[in-house]
Amino acid sequence: MHASPDDHLTIGDVVHRTGVPASALHFYERKGLIFCERGHTNQRLYPRHMLRRISLIVMAKRLGIPLADVAAIFVTLPTDRAPSHKDWQRVSHAWKRQLEERRRTIEALEQELTGCIGCGCLSMKACLLLNPDDTLGPQGPGPVRLQNPAPASPAPRKP
Repeated sequence: MHASPDDHLTIGDVVHRTGVPASALHFYERKGLIFCERGHTNQRLYPRHMLRRISLIVMAKRLGIPLADVAAIFVTLPTDRAPSHKDWQRVSHAWKRQLEERRRTIEALEQELTGCIGCGCLSMKACLLLNPDDTLGPQGPGPVRLQNPAPASPAPRKP
């Protein structure tokens, strides 16, 4: 039998196919991330196209992307039908922008991890050299060199 995007899967089928526990599927439903219908015996029946949503949720979790961000992307997708290729392209572009920003942040962290990240701790010798007198403090709380997309003007280095 040929699988169709309009097929419905039981919760057991979805658990088996995605590896996501039923309790997590229920949670995702309550959060409005996925949707199901109810069969004549009140059994949950998921449209096959929910498998893609669930797979994206799984990947987002692995990457540390908050479910609120996933929900913001999913709100643009139809719930009453399988998303079209155009729908998925739109979502893919939004995800790509988020992932590029995340990549830039990770790369900045990687580069600054052993040096000053602009947190204002002034507890390491490097911080005293790179951020004397906490000159980055007025730019805001936390690791300002990592949070601000534009590089903070570095304090002059002392030999």
